[in-house]
Amino acid sequence: MNRINAMQEIVKYTKNSIIISANGFISRDLHFLNEKNSNFYMIGSMGLASSIGLGVALKNPKKRIFVFDGDGNILMNLGSLTTIGSQKPKNLIHVIFDNSIHESTGGQPTNSKNIKIQNLAKACNYKVFFAKTENKIKTIFQSLKHTAGPVMIVVQITKSDNISPRVEPTPIEIRNRFMMSLKR
Repeated sequence: MNRINAMQEIVKYTKNSIIISANGFISRDLHFLNEKNSNFYMIGSMGLASSIGLGVALKNPKKRIFVFDGDGNILMNLGSLTTIGSQKPKNLIHVIFDNSIHESTGGQPTNSKNIKIQNLAKACNYKVFFAKTENKIKTIFQSLKHTAGPVMIVVQITKSDNISPRVEPTPIEIRNRFMMSLKR
């Protein structure tokens, strides 16, 4: 299963939820598959989706907040896992698309083959799930209806040959429409 297939399955369960997506192909795929004003697409800020997602989750405790992250992104900001784990936002679902490479920048390897992200998350008080198939994603999301966060879902994916188009709104447009969506 590649990132687009996995994300296509996951967005079925996000409905009108807020999504903070990591830079690179993750934001491009989300924009292509499920464009909406309540998506915050990171443009060029590697590793910070989890930190922004935590802030949004803490300020909006009645809304479910999703963070779509890559293995390379979260490994760049491991400190956010400890902060999320200590703050324990009940409304945060952190999805890690793990293909063990920095796919957006040419496929350089990450360390997720050697250092298991799910083990780091468990040590940081996350409830952790792991998926390799679309059916497992479906099963996980059906079980999450009454699960308090923070939750991490590590989705093992393969490299994709498809590249989604670039995100169209400018960073200022993304910010403005996202801020308006939070007021609803």
